[in-house]
Amino acid sequence: MTMRVYLGLSLDELTTLAGGGTVTPAEAFVAASVDEEDELAALETAGETGVVAAAAELDDPDGPVTLADVASLHVDLDGSGDLAWFATQEIAAVIELVTA
Repeated sequence: MTMRVYLGLSLDELTTLAGGGTVTPAEAFVAASVDEEDELAALETAGETGVVAAAAELDDPDGPVTLADVASLHVDLDGSGDLAWFATQEIAAVIELVTA
């Protein structure tokens, strides 16, 4: 059964995904319910564990992840804790943002 999980990704993991590779993040965060507030809490927690938070659809929350599994990328651009949304097609721009 596919589930939405939230992942904190390092720059190396993000670069690997952009290059077509597979990563296995240290931890996947699953929302307590499908309630929007619980989803946001899981996303924010993931954002605290990496330079980028990713929302992904996975069969196994502890399994490998490809860019095709990722629904969106989220970055704290100004240190406020608010996460900006990016489509996976914008992964090169996200990498530039987090390395600037």
